[in-house]
Amino acid sequence: MRRRDSIKWLAGTAIGGGLLAGCNNADAIEKTAPDDFPFTLDRTIEELNHDKSVLNTKPFFTPEEMVTITVLGNIIIPKDDVSGSASDAGVPAFIDFIVKDKPELQTPMRGGIRWLNLQCLNRFSNAFSKCKSNEQIVIIDEIAWPNKAKPEMAQGVAFFNLIRNLTASGFYTSEIGVADIGYAGNKPNQWNGVPDDVQAQYKISYSEKDLKDCVKY
Repeated sequence: MRRRDSIKWLAGTAIGGGLLAGCNNADAIEKTAPDDFPFTLDRTIEELNHDKSVLNTKPFFTPEEMVTITVLGNIIIPKDDVSGSASDAGVPAFIDFIVKDKPELQTPMRGGIRWLNLQCLNRFSNAFSKCKSNEQIVIIDEIAWPNKAKPEMAQGVAFFNLIRNLTASGFYTSEIGVADIGYAGNKPNQWNGVPDDVQAQYKISYSEKDLKDCVKY
């Protein structure tokens, strides 16, 4: 599943970019795609059916786990003056989709959440999502920097690396994330010829025919 496709469906966003499929291919896909599946650009019928089957399955994470994922995502990418947070961009739903599409991520993710909750229960007598924000950051600071982490925190480091990568992938393929980095996509431009000062420097100039036929738009 392409990340930009899934975030469009899950977060209701629109990724800017050129059309990747040719006209004939797009027509073929349109005729064979399921009637109730809205995103068909550059997808084969097999891919569309696969995406739909994954989207229609029940969520992998429990509601409590989704709360934890949401809190973690907003710690990794918080809301600021430039853009919204990870949850504003639909990242939690994106992560749930990805682990259904890639089952090999399910055990590392669920195990990591349990590891995180156990650490917080031992230290603060609460699950991670119910801890105070400063308590949450205490744990995060111990696993967010692999080169500084203690050996006994290795599972937490691996988990945080994974969820940080998924959060960044989901956020920066969303409408909010694309706007955050200022990506404009391909845009037509207009060229009005060599500037006058450059022409003067090289002692060249356009003829009237050049100006009429080739330079001005």
